[in-house]
Amino acid sequence: MKITDKITITNEDNMLLMARYPDNYFDLAIVDPPYGIGMGGGKIGNSKKDYKQFAGEDNSIPQKEYFEELFRVSKNQIIWGANYMIEYLYPTSCFLVWDKVQPQDFTMAMAEFAWTSFNSPAKICKKRIVGADEVRLHPTQKPIYLYKWILDLYAKESNFKILDTHLGSGSIAIACHDYKFELTACELDKEYFDKAMQRIQNHVAQQKLF
Repeated sequence: MKITDKITITNEDNMLLMARYPDNYFDLAIVDPPYGIGMGGGKIGNSKKDYKQFAGEDNSIPQKEYFEELFRVSKNQIIWGANYMIEYLYPTSCFLVWDKVQPQDFTMAMAEFAWTSFNSPAKICKKRIVGADEVRLHPTQKPIYLYKWILDLYAKESNFKILDTHLGSGSIAIACHDYKFELTACELDKEYFDKAMQRIQNHVAQQKLF
């Protein structure tokens, strides 16, 4: 589905999406796959009732074939949660760290890591997870700010083609829209897809008012 002339998002399996594209079609893949940590559920909204069970979808990381396709269709890659997927990756000097700026007694991860294919120094982004975005739609939602920080660093060409194989809450789509980058993305879960699409469409409509 075309959101704008530069943003295309589909509700489908990412292997089907990537199969349609030739080698090195995308300049940069920025992906946030399941980490395989067995998370049982999470908050996807602002009220106590907005809770969704994952039904085991985060019990395993993507298979080897997924990474082979990702590396085939994209020139460079940024992979969140890659510390759980090292077996499919090669050594890199450039890990990205999202420091969530939480107190020492924070019960969940105080930081998240992304593997990158870039031959450059590691980078740290400091951004609190609480209150980072106005609405929380996905249990592993990352802030729009974090994606804009990544785009500032690694997507400096205006004609960059960006791929996201796990759209989740749609934060990357909002960042790409604001920065006018071309994005192709997909989300397998229909509920997350619908909520993300509504969030993105609301943002695009609001931007047109100004």
